[in-house]
Amino acid sequence: MATIRPFAALRPRPDLAAKICELPYDVMSSEEARVMAQGNPLSFLHVSKPEIDLPPGTDLYSPAVYAKGAENFAALIAQGALQQDDRPCFYLYRQVMGPHSQTGLVAAASCQEYLDGIIKKHELTRPDKEDDRVRHIEALDSQTGPVFLTYRADAAMDAFVAARCSAAPAVDLTAPDGVRHTAWVVGDAEGIAVIAAAFEKIPFLYIADGHHRSAAAGRVFQSRQGAGQSARFLTVVFPHDQMQILPYNRVLTDRHGLTAEALLTKLGTVFDIRAGGPAKPTRKHELALYIDGAWRTLTFRPAFTATDDPIERLDVTLLQKHVLAPVFGIDDPRTSKRINFVGGIRGTAELEKLVDSGEHACAFSMFPTSIEDLMSIADAGGIMPPKSTWFEPKLRDAMFCHQL
Repeated sequence: MATIRPFAALRPRPDLAAKICELPYDVMSSEEARVMAQGNPLSFLHVSKPEIDLPPGTDLYSPAVYAKGAENFAALIAQGALQQDDRPCFYLYRQVMGPHSQTGLVAAASCQEYLDGIIKKHELTRPDKEDDRVRHIEALDSQTGPVFLTYRADAAMDAFVAARCSAAPAVDLTAPDGVRHTAWVVGDAEGIAVIAAAFEKIPFLYIADGHHRSAAAGRVFQSRQGAGQSARFLTVVFPHDQMQILPYNRVLTDRHGLTAEALLTKLGTVFDIRAGGPAKPTRKHELALYIDGAWRTLTFRPAFTATDDPIERLDVTLLQKHVLAPVFGIDDPRTSKRINFVGGIRGTAELEKLVDSGEHACAFSMFPTSIEDLMSIADAGGIMPPKSTWFEPKLRDAMFCHQL
């Protein structure tokens, strides 16, 4: 059983929330962050991407960067832009992106349960990225970017959330990208007890997004031996049936010396190919290939999909194993400079642009990995291939911070 706890969140003053809250640090470059934060001293990018306040070219991992982030964070607190609640609470956090809506529970999860595998992961982490998040947490003495968790939906929890979200919210803002972010506070003893009782019946939590933040929190917990609030880490937990996963598309810089005709001949041994299909695949085991200004629908032949292994039947695995490695010579997509990954939020027009510009030679438009596949793989202790999922909408940094 995974245990979650209420905590006294550090939150933005409601009238300033729209100016403070920002996208996560890892979905933009330093240059993009500079532009986004320009003219807005309250932008949380001054905390999450503090290099924007230092000379261009500053080493992103230099002590000066973390020190600047801590200085900017302390300034937001000192001026009252960020304010800490006076008692432990749970929080509800709704995001509305176009027709999609999802409402999660903001809570403090257990670092020990992450280390013990009760909070399940499905991706490998990179030591350099872990180190960066550890240094950021240590510098601020706070977790400012929540980990995106999911759980198998529970009817009692759904009913409770729906009832509580009928009340007036504590914060309600619409970000520049059009996504609406709304928060409610659950600080009464009855509400806290209902949530605790509901999660006593939920055996596992699953990391959807935030593997490096989770790993970093676990390392800080170990180094501090659980002192203060370091035994717990900041999360937003969503029911699995509200999750929205977009595809993570692939673009290749070259055809590995093959003409378009030769490439299609090789692909024909793996796929049934139909010219003129849609840019977005319509079902699992279907892809779309953009080459020479036209889309083609690729459907894996049954011989390649006949497996019960949840990792082996992922489209991203099948593409890597039967196409990217043998046909294009891309044996390790984590390190190859000949492949790039494009989040589905950018749309298929971005794939066409990258290929038509001559910067890339072809593109694969993927069908999204399902949340059921993710949970099945995590349950089996498996690790998904890199860039398998792109979750939207993204959680806004500074909506909630967890002080250690």
